Amino acid sequence: MSASDGQVVVATGLSRRFGEGPAAVDALVDINTGFERGRFTAIMGPSGSGKSTLMHILAGLDRPTQGTVTLDGEEVTSLDDGELTRLRRDKLGFVFQFFNLLPVLNAEENMLLPLSIAGRKPDPEWLRTLTRTVGLEDRRTHRPAELSGGQQQRVAVARALLSKPAVVFADEPTGNLDSKASADVLKLLRNAVDEFGQTVIMVTHDPSAAAHADRLITLRDGAIVHDAAPGSADDVIELMKQID
Repeated sequence: MSASDGQVVVATGLSRRFGEGPAAVDALVDINTGFERGRFTAIMGPSGSGKSTLMHILAGLDRPTQGTVTLDGEEVTSLDDGELTRLRRDKLGFVFQFFNLLPVLNAEENMLLPLSIAGRKPDPEWLRTLTRTVGLEDRRTHRPAELSGGQQQRVAVARALLSKPAVVFADEPTGNLDSKASADVLKLLRNAVDEFGQTVIMVTHDPSAAAHADRLITLRDGAIVHDAAPGSADDVIELMKQID
């Protein structure tokens, strides 16, 4: 697999070991997978299965013990810290469980922050489109403390999409939200894929969240044990019962 055949992220022979000797823990064991452009992939697994470790390595936030990751044509695992910082800034968007907004900035300033740090100007039309898409046209000048949790996460989604990244990584994006706000955020991520051609890779423990994806990768003990379309939330629940 390579980026040229529609795969924007390719993991080859990925293993990650924490610690040494008898106390060593293998969080990932020989993972081989790829992620197509313009698709929404969910990653699930029991606690300790390696799902967050996999995301962190794919995004260049952690390094594998063995194996390689190629992201949008660049081999991530061979980059130094400065090059990794550039890659994350230029090619990746992130949505975290805790919204990671700066309290002193308003919603629009938080959306613009990664571009501001990079010294880049936003595309005004794209900014307007995103603000309208996330339903925050009348909240642009509100600071995070004046926004609900769902609104804060919608700011975070818009921030992740603003630079038109090669990949958006979402780490438990609904983990801190009620069911209504969760549904809004998942609809946003789904629309980003369907309307804007965005690639989204999401770690979640929520079967309803996984059911929004095109593809579900399930890990157990650091290995991929299932890789297929997720089906309904009930289908995901049944799958997880078999895997736990």
